Amino acid sequence: MIQYTPTSQLLIQEFKTPFQLELDANNRWVKLSQIIPWDDLAGIYYSGLESNTGRAALGARIAIGAMIIKHRLNLSDRETVATIQENPYMQYFLGLDTFNPEPLFDPSLFVNLRKRMGADVFDRFNQTIIKKAAQRDIPTKPITPKNKLEETDQPTNRGKLQLDATVADIYIKYPTDLDLLNSSREKTEQFIDKLYDKLGKVGTKPRTYRKVARKNYLNVAKKKNKRRKELRRAIRLQLNYVKRNVGYLDKMLDSFVVPANRQEDRAFPLSRKEQRYLWVIREVHRQQQEMFDEKKHQCADRIVSIHQPYVRPIVRGKAKGKVEFGPKLGMSLDNGYTRINTFSWDAYNEGGDLIAHVQEYKKLHGHYPEAVIVDRIYATLENRKWLKDKEIRITAKPLGRPGPETGEQARLRRQEQRERNQIEGKFGQAKNGYANACLWHRLNQVRTRLKATAESWIGCIIFITNLIKWQKDYFIVLIFFNLKQPTFLIGIIRIGGQ
Repeated sequence: MIQYTPTSQLLIQEFKTPFQLELDANNRWVKLSQIIPWDDLAGIYYSGLESNTGRAALGARIAIGAMIIKHRLNLSDRETVATIQENPYMQYFLGLDTFNPEPLFDPSLFVNLRKRMGADVFDRFNQTIIKKAAQRDIPTKPITPKNKLEETDQPTNRGKLQLDATVADIYIKYPTDLDLLNSSREKTEQFIDKLYDKLGKVGTKPRTYRKVARKNYLNVAKKKNKRRKELRRAIRLQLNYVKRNVGYLDKMLDSFVVPANRQEDRAFPLSRKEQRYLWVIREVHRQQQEMFDEKKHQCADRIVSIHQPYVRPIVRGKAKGKVEFGPKLGMSLDNGYTRINTFSWDAYNEGGDLIAHVQEYKKLHGHYPEAVIVDRIYATLENRKWLKDKEIRITAKPLGRPGPETGEQARLRRQEQRERNQIEGKFGQAKNGYANACLWHRLNQVRTRLKATAESWIGCIIFITNLIKWQKDYFIVLIFFNLKQPTFLIGIIRIGGQ
């Protein structure tokens, strides 16, 4: 059920608190609450909920605002709820009209919020912010009869679109074949222990040789420099241990009979989570056996973590590391605002995304961009031909023998080469932390376990970077227009006179 109050909120001076104090109207949360399009975001948030059935949902402004506070301040779920409980400015930011000393909701609700507000929801949030930013009317020069005609005769294509791809690293242990097989072996040993207890400890317990297997693993894993032969031998042993344990599990599950005195255990002995682990371990063993037999180090849809089997290795060739582990993001920068256009857990060539990105730009603004600022991987023949047909300029080096270049063309080329670095700066802002560079809320160390949660986490980080940009631009525009007011100019003169 949906219950929502429009955001015609009271003034900060009318906010009631049990304290004998006057709240500051210039507080950062008060200012931020005034520029966020709450009604538009609430409509997007409620679009995936039932309007007349179920228990009343948490208010959209509280849900969205709590996510903003959490990621903006780099707080855990519990710390976010506690901080909101203690701070009247944050409660005003969430739309309350009086101070509430009690927790607004249980911290566990953040799990459902992250599932509900996936990457698609945050992308629609970003589109709303980008549209609001594009609607700003900032006159850059005085309107005269001469340039008034120029403004009415605007070109069909306007604006610039910057494209690039990056990887959002998932915070997992660096995967090696030996470590992955050892984790699989330990997990199967846990399942064997559980099934043996479920069977009432009847008969002889399967021998897993876990102490020997652990010793064989540590003898190689602890070595700083591992020789190829001893590493292959250790992998072969772990493959055999896992294969034997999985065979024991199959036999135990096939012969599973509930004893007469254990009727409460009549259900399937493994939970859904444990069944999922067992499926992942089978696939890990198959992939590792294939690579071991064929003496190679890659395979299709390679699993690098039994806990997060959806994570794939993405080869990037960076100086820090050739391989990154996480989703590959095809991102665009539109007037300083970032948007995730492609979200893929598998590796792909970002050069094939250019046409789709440009089409999304037209869908959002109603026209194509004047220029597309990209690196060489996007400058394929197909993309060049398509952009030429749409009269869109690409900043990549032209094909063929270089021709003569005028001074204006050289200046524009150098300027756009510098603009190319802006999207890299946005990556750095998201990856290094937009607040205090906290480890918990960075794009290059996503600390989540579920796939949907990781997508929501990444989408929220990009949304916060856009909010920070929107807040700066909003007050710059406000100052620009206030400069035309006589009272504002008098205030500036007085300050200068002091």
